[in-house]
Amino acid sequence: MHDLLQIGKFPPLAQDIIDTEFRCHSLEALEQDQALRTAVRALITRSNCVVPAEVIERLPSLGIIATCGVGYDLIPIELAARRQVIVTNTPDVLNAAVAELCVGLLFALLRQIPQGDRFTRSGAWRHAAFPLGVSLAGKRVGIVGLGRIGKEVARRLEPFGVTLAYCGRTDQRLAWRFEPDLHQLARDSDILILASPGGRATEHMIGASVLDALGPQGYLINIARGSVVNQQQLIEALERGAIGGAALDVFDAEPDIDPRLFELDNVVLSPHVGSATGETRIAMARLTLDNLHRFFEDGTALTPVPA
Repeated sequence: MHDLLQIGKFPPLAQDIIDTEFRCHSLEALEQDQALRTAVRALITRSNCVVPAEVIERLPSLGIIATCGVGYDLIPIELAARRQVIVTNTPDVLNAAVAELCVGLLFALLRQIPQGDRFTRSGAWRHAAFPLGVSLAGKRVGIVGLGRIGKEVARRLEPFGVTLAYCGRTDQRLAWRFEPDLHQLARDSDILILASPGGRATEHMIGASVLDALGPQGYLINIARGSVVNQQQLIEALERGAIGGAALDVFDAEPDIDPRLFELDNVVLSPHVGSATGETRIAMARLTLDNLHRFFEDGTALTPVPA
């Protein structure tokens, strides 16, 4: 059984599978055992966990970092490439779950489902009617980042009678309109959905100017990364009514959420659970482990990320 360094916690079902196939060690264990630190050739982690550069530097035999998730912006990719360390992720197996949550968040925001639940439980319905919500039908939806997940979101929204457009690095020649200018996409949209990768290239891509372009009747959904949005400017926009509302599954410095968000009635908050179904997490763990097995077999991987 091969030894792994594990960074981050996995759901119990996934951890049980991992522990039957590999022997996992914590950073603390490696600190106390020089021989183990030298012997470890693989690291397993989750996409919402930081892999510190100094950890990679201190593992002379490291050959693969297998992350359970799509994002790999918290892994020092350039350092890994210089060290000839393969980095893998788990594309495709979580697309449906994330897209489902995106649609759920969108309806929760437009139809005020969390507020309606509180309204009913509190007994307020006995004394007043619940405020009207907003229909999705007929709305213009802009998707920022039309990768695998973005396409899944678009396909699920089509039957609701929306008009779709997208912004990304290239025109993919799809049935939906391509808009190369992010600000123009925001101006043309009633709902702006963020499904782009994280990392330096997209950091704070959504700031005050984009939010102002979206406008006071516009809504923002973020299922991408917290870093994609300038959170300070988003909170200010929500407070001053520059946009109609936001639904967020990802945040800066999560799970330490800016408490100002808790005071806003025009937001729906979700604890980064885009892929958090039992079926999906097991599939993600399986692909992560299959990448590790392939590495130990022949030094390659099934789903390496670009170096």
